[in-house]
Amino acid sequence: MIMANAGNSDTRKRVKSELSGRRAETIAVWFLRAKGYRILARRFRCPAGEIDIVARHGKTLVFVEVKARREHADALLAISPAQIKRITGAAKMWLANTGEKLDANCRFDIITVSAYLVPRHMRNAFGEDTYP
Repeated sequence: MIMANAGNSDTRKRVKSELSGRRAETIAVWFLRAKGYRILARRFRCPAGEIDIVARHGKTLVFVEVKARREHADALLAISPAQIKRITGAAKMWLANTGEKLDANCRFDIITVSAYLVPRHMRNAFGEDTYP
């Protein structure tokens, strides 16, 4: 009986977290569109990992990780080196599937979303040394 309640609690937390993440991604998409970005893909998933948003800004291809937390600083701390490796690996798979090349015209950005605050956009959040 106790285990069943614990499972339900975990399921509710996962569902709530999933909805929060989707909401943050939608906010980030509109934020990027307002800044002149063209959205190419959302929630790209592959065996290597997931990319929240793939966008184009001028000639630059941008892979965007979105994090939602109460504080912007907490959102940034939630991105681990292992997660960066998964994101860059997924970006390579996305590029392979589309025929584009990873070069100076690609970058990795982070958008943090916090309640009642304007989203924050960190351009070039991952350096080339973080590519797997």
